[in-house]
Amino acid sequence: MAQVNMRDLLEAGVHFGHQKRYWNPKMGEFIFGARNDIHIINLEKTVPAFEEALAFVASLAAKKNKVLFVGTKRSASKIIKEEASRCGMPYVDKRWLGGMLTN
Repeated sequence: MAQVNMRDLLEAGVHFGHQKRYWNPKMGEFIFGARNDIHIINLEKTVPAFEEALAFVASLAAKKNKVLFVGTKRSASKIIKEEASRCGMPYVDKRWLGGMLTN
């Protein structure tokens, strides 16, 4: 299984959150601080949570369950499509339409 480390997350810019005015108070424990009105995410808490999520998704895949890949930002669209197609999973790489899961 892939290894997650803080250096890779930093290089990928994972530590940059949303603007301070859009924050959810429930996420406070995961926010390290702010810089230029952008929240900085605490990667010391992110790495273990990411590893837990990775193990969960791996267990789903091992049982042949489906995993829906979602990445609607233009910068993520190509890789979402490529990686989901590579492993035969469904994906949404364009606009998410309300009711896609419930209707």
